[in-house]
Amino acid sequence: MSAFAQVEVDAQYRAIREAAGLLERPERRIIRLTGADAVDYLQGQLTQDIEAIAPGESRYAALLDRKGHMQSDMRVLRVSERELLCELEPVGFDRVVRHLGMYKIGREVEVADAGDELIVLSLIGPASVEVAGIGPVGAEGTIREAEIDGVKALAVASDQGIDLFASRDAAEQLHAALRQAGAEPVDEPAAEIVRVESGRPRFGLEMSERTMPAEAGIIERAVSFTKGCYIGQETVARLHHRGKPNRHLRGLRLEAPVPPGEPVSKQGKEVGRLGTSVLSPARGAIGLAILRREAEPGDRVEVGDLGSGEVVELPFD
Repeated sequence: MSAFAQVEVDAQYRAIREAAGLLERPERRIIRLTGADAVDYLQGQLTQDIEAIAPGESRYAALLDRKGHMQSDMRVLRVSERELLCELEPVGFDRVVRHLGMYKIGREVEVADAGDELIVLSLIGPASVEVAGIGPVGAEGTIREAEIDGVKALAVASDQGIDLFASRDAAEQLHAALRQAGAEPVDEPAAEIVRVESGRPRFGLEMSERTMPAEAGIIERAVSFTKGCYIGQETVARLHHRGKPNRHLRGLRLEAPVPPGEPVSKQGKEVGRLGTSVLSPARGAIGLAILRREAEPGDRVEVGDLGSGEVVELPFD
């Protein structure tokens, strides 16, 4: 990254940390499930207790294979009694759509790609609620119906602000209204710094189809141990109650930025690969990686051919 580009990222990062950054997320994919069996059907597919999500709430969840490996993570929104939205990364989209279409035979449920209709705009930072002008939205996952400059949206409380689900046709109008209210447009690199600092993994970067939920540190957010059966449940439960994962999500304090995907080694033995690396104005070069458990907080590791760093607990902040 050029020096000029880094200055711009630093300014956007300050806007996020001090006020409210506005990030468009056109790449996020959205699946809509409707019908009398929509909730019951998703209950048997995902790690989260979907039946416990009341209309007006959302929860984080994952789709696993039969061996307990992640196929995708997602946020599930209970829009109404018979309608759910699943928001997820593009890297897992085709796999999830194929899975949900395959297993719904005999169920009164429709599965549709809603990405052409809806877009997600994120307000990130302490002034997010004030900028949105919709009043308190509650704890993370709470949904409120909102109207901003005549644009109807679903406002979902996130860990760092508010995510707005709105019609793609109205995205430009909504974006302009939020800027007028004081939001500072930001790009993904600035938002990624905040994500890494908070220690939240991302599917396609830290997490992959070889990752188990416990390894990614998402058990508390994504997995219910009181619901009924779902695909991969036996492996997840056995690991949770009887054993320890072989790998853990860790932070890395780096001496300098290192490209993602580089091997992380301890005393010459590879213990994982770097998922994301950012240059934080507040914390310097830092990264996230899922590492074998022998790489413990406080250990020095080699990253790539020339880099090095220290393993740390998460979050950074």
